[in-house]
Amino acid sequence: MNSTALLRAFSRLIRRNRRELAWALIAAGLMLGCGTAAADDPMVRPPELERDVQFWIRVYSQIDTNAGFLHDQYNLGVLYDTLHFASNTPPSERQRLVDEARAHYAATLRQIADAGEGGTLSPEEQRVKDLWGAEGTPARLRSAVDDIRFQLGQADRFRSGLIRSGTWETHIAETLANLGLPAELAVLPHVESSFNPSAYSKVGAAGLWQFMRSTGRRYMRIDGAVDDRLDPFRSTEAAAQLLSYNYRVLGTWPLALTAYNHGTEGVRHAKETLGTDDIVKIVRSYTSRTFGFASRNFYVSFLAALDIDRNSEKYFGPLPKEHEAHFQELEVPAYVSAASLEHILKIDPAKLRDLNPALLPAVWNGAQRVPKAYRLRLPPEDAEWSSQLLAQRLSPAEMFTGQRGPRRYKVQQGDTLAALAERYGVPIETLASLNRIRASAPLRPGRVISVPETGPVLVAAATTKVPAVSAPAVPAHAVSAVTAAIVAPPSPGGAVSEEAAQRESAEDAAAAAAAAAKTAKAPAAAVIAQPVSAAQAEALGPALGPAADTEQNADPTDYGVAQDGTIRVAAVETLGHYADWLGLTSARLRELNHLKFRAPVRIGQRVKLDFSTVKPEVFETLRREYHRELQAAYFAAHRIVGTEVYIARAGDSGWTLTQRSGQLPIWLLQQYNPDLDLAELHPGTQIVMPRVEEVGSGG
Repeated sequence: MNSTALLRAFSRLIRRNRRELAWALIAAGLMLGCGTAAADDPMVRPPELERDVQFWIRVYSQIDTNAGFLHDQYNLGVLYDTLHFASNTPPSERQRLVDEARAHYAATLRQIADAGEGGTLSPEEQRVKDLWGAEGTPARLRSAVDDIRFQLGQADRFRSGLIRSGTWETHIAETLANLGLPAELAVLPHVESSFNPSAYSKVGAAGLWQFMRSTGRRYMRIDGAVDDRLDPFRSTEAAAQLLSYNYRVLGTWPLALTAYNHGTEGVRHAKETLGTDDIVKIVRSYTSRTFGFASRNFYVSFLAALDIDRNSEKYFGPLPKEHEAHFQELEVPAYVSAASLEHILKIDPAKLRDLNPALLPAVWNGAQRVPKAYRLRLPPEDAEWSSQLLAQRLSPAEMFTGQRGPRRYKVQQGDTLAALAERYGVPIETLASLNRIRASAPLRPGRVISVPETGPVLVAAATTKVPAVSAPAVPAHAVSAVTAAIVAPPSPGGAVSEEAAQRESAEDAAAAAAAAAKTAKAPAAAVIAQPVSAAQAEALGPALGPAADTEQNADPTDYGVAQDGTIRVAAVETLGHYADWLGLTSARLRELNHLKFRAPVRIGQRVKLDFSTVKPEVFETLRREYHRELQAAYFAAHRIVGTEVYIARAGDSGWTLTQRSGQLPIWLLQQYNPDLDLAELHPGTQIVMPRVEEVGSGG
C-alpha cells in the first residue's frame, strides 16, 4: 500500500474513532514516509535548551495569572523569585510590587559583584550568587542587572486552551497528515492563542493561529466581507501551508517554527550569518535588533507546550475536552445578503454567525453580501440543504453578480481610522483593507476614503486630533505607490480626480515609510512589555509567551544593505528603482558597478549603491515598502492553495516557468526557491511551484 492509500485509510479510521486514534494513526502514517516528516523526531529537544523548556513548562503549568517569575532573560535557569498577587490586586499595585522586586535584585547583584570572589555575603546574597554557578563572575553579574525580567504565569490560560482544543484537534490532525507534516505542530495554537479562535493581538494578528493580515492573505480570503483568519478550519489549512513553506525554505522544523514568530527572512538571515541551522547556536549566539526574547524563546516554549499537551493529565489532572465541531458546508451560488440566507434557511441568526465566524460584521449588518462560492456552514441536522437547492429557493432578486460597492468619505480634521471604523460598525482592519492602507496610518484632512455602503451607526464625528507625521528627506519620486486608490462617485466634499487619489496614496506610502524609517533608526527597547495581570496579557495579545519582537512575515528575501554598501538584487527590481529610492540617476549606479548602457541587473546579483543622499535604513524601508505593496496588490486577488514540484528541462528559466502558470509572478516563484538561480536552471533541477487561484473562486 502506498503512502497516499495509507493516508486515506488513516483518515477514514480517524473519522470513525476521532480523538482516541487520531494522534497514534497520524504518527504511524508519518513514520511510513509521508511528505517532509522523517521517521526521527522532527522536533529535536537539545539538552542545551532543556533549562529553557523547563522554565516554560513551569510558566504554563505551575503558576497562573495571579503569579509570576522574576528571572534573567538570557539564562532561564536563574529564577530569582516567584511573586504572588491576590486576585483583586489592581494592575498598578502589581506593577509596583514587580518594580520593587526588580530593584531589590538589581541591588543584590551589584552588592555581590562589588564584594568580589572572596567577599562576605548575606544568606540571601549567597543564594542569588549560587543561582549563577560558575557563570556568576562580577562582570557577568553587573551585566545581569539590566536583564531582570518578569514573566506572568499562564497555567489558567493553558488549561482553558486544553479544554477548548477538543473542538478542532481532529481537523488539525487531518490537515497536517494530508500535507505530510509532523503531528506535533498541532499544539502550536496553545502558544499562539490558547486555542481561542476569536483572539486578536495588539499588532493585528488574529485567530487560532494568529496570522497577520499580510501573511494571511497569501493563503486565505481577507477582505471587507470575509476574514478567514477567524475561521479555525480555514486558518488551520493556511497555517499548515505556511509551516510547510517555512520548512522548505529553512530546512529544519526548529527554524521553521521560529520563523512563524520571527519571519522567514529574519531566520534565514540568522542561518546565513552564523553559517549553521543549529537551533542551539542560533538561539544562544545570534544577535539582531529584532531577534529578542520572544524570538529566542518561541521554539522552547513550543516544546514546553508539546510536553504538557501530550501529558496533560500529569500536569492538570483529567480534563473534560469540548466536543468536536460538527456541521455541513455548501457553496453560496451567488452574492447573497445574510438576511436572505437567514430567511430561506430558517436558521437562528446567532447560530449561523457562530458557525461562520469568518463573515465580518459588515455582512451581518447588510453593508456587504455573503460572497459567491463562499463555503457556508450549516448545522449538521439541516442535511437536506445543498447548493443546488439553495439556488432554487433564492429568488433572482436575492442573487447578485457582485459585491456591494463602498461609498466615499472626505476625511475631516480630527478623523482617525479607528473612530471612522467605530462609526461605520466595522473592524479597523476591515476599513484599512478597504482602502489598502495600514491600520495605524494617519488620515490627512481632505483625503477621500472608501467607507461601507450603509450609514454610520454613530452620527457624532470624532474630535481626536492626529499628530502630523514628518516624512524623511527623500525625493518625492522615491515613493512608489503600487496600488492607487479607486475613485468612486462624488464624496461629501465633492468629486476627487484620479490624479489626486494617486497622490494621496503616495503620501500615505511616504508617511508609512517615514514611520518605518523612524522605527528602523530607534534602538531596541531594553524591556519588552511584560504584563503583570491577565487583563494586561489579554490586552497585549493572546500569545502565552512574551509580546512578539517583530511582525510575522513569510517573505524570505533579504532586503537589507550589507556592511560594504551592496545589496543582492531581488525579483522585480531594476537600477531605476534603486536610483529612485536613492535620489540619484541610473547612470551614477551604472558607473559605480561598471555596467554597460541598458545592461539589466540579474536576480541574485550584488550591486554597489551610493548612500550620499539617502541613508541605508531609509533605502531599506522604501525597498521593503515597494515589495510589500506589490505583494499586497497580488494577494488581494490571489491566494496560494498548495505546491507542486517541477523538474527543469533544457531551455527552462524563471521567465518560462512563470509563463507556464499565467498567474504566478516571478517574485513568488523566487520566494519558494530562494537558493536557486532562476536565470540559469539546469535540467533535472527540482523547482517548487506554488499553486495559486483567484480569490473568490473557491470561497
